[in-house]
Amino acid sequence: MPMISHPFDIFPHRFIFRGDQILLQDGALPDEETVRRCANDQTASDWFSEPEYGFSAVELNADASDPAQCSGIPLREFFWRTRGERQCALSARAKGLLNFRRLKRFCSVCGGTLRDDPALTARTCTVCAHQFFPQIEPAVIVLVSKGDQILLARHLHRAFDVYTCIAGFVETGETIEAAVAREVKEETGIDVKDVRYVASQSWPYPDQLMLAFRAEYAGGTITPQRDELRDARFFPRDHLPATPPPGSVAWKLIHGCFE
Repeated sequence: MPMISHPFDIFPHRFIFRGDQILLQDGALPDEETVRRCANDQTASDWFSEPEYGFSAVELNADASDPAQCSGIPLREFFWRTRGERQCALSARAKGLLNFRRLKRFCSVCGGTLRDDPALTARTCTVCAHQFFPQIEPAVIVLVSKGDQILLARHLHRAFDVYTCIAGFVETGETIEAAVAREVKEETGIDVKDVRYVASQSWPYPDQLMLAFRAEYAGGTITPQRDELRDARFFPRDHLPATPPPGSVAWKLIHGCFE
């Protein structure tokens, strides 16, 4: 399906983003007038609509002021505040496509300028006609159990000082089950078994698809990977440390939402 830049029509689902935040107007999605004003008064770096999905999206410049009666919250917070799965999915799609448009401006084959494809969700080179589609990076995240305990790790390079699940990107030529076993082994030194898929979540930071798993401890001694983790250990389910806030599939894994 095509992305439409001009004319910029306004649709029922309206999203305004700045960086990793989504802007709400009096606690709800902004009204049509606010979205149109942001797209027209040079405070936005990009905007587009997808009629087939019924949404319009605007990316504000980093230094732009908040529109009247609007304030930003992290997109992950919007995920758990929002009751409807469709609105979560559309906001993730909108943000992911804004990321795609920002990162794919020139052709990596010939250097030509890219434009929105008239028929597909893609960008096409104006010189050599090479097409580029939105990139999705699959990543696995796993909750490892050992009896009534679960494996959680505290990462070195995360903005939040919390304990969370082991996670990592799937490598070329690798199955997602193999990626689970490899990431756990690399980061903690232990082996797992009974790897089971449970859920997925679009995570546009900037373009991940998080694939969530459960697994069982199979052996080995925890040895945290020192360039990745501050700590890793098994915690009793009834005595957990600080964990990620709601809105992420990690929170749902840790707090038993898939059991």
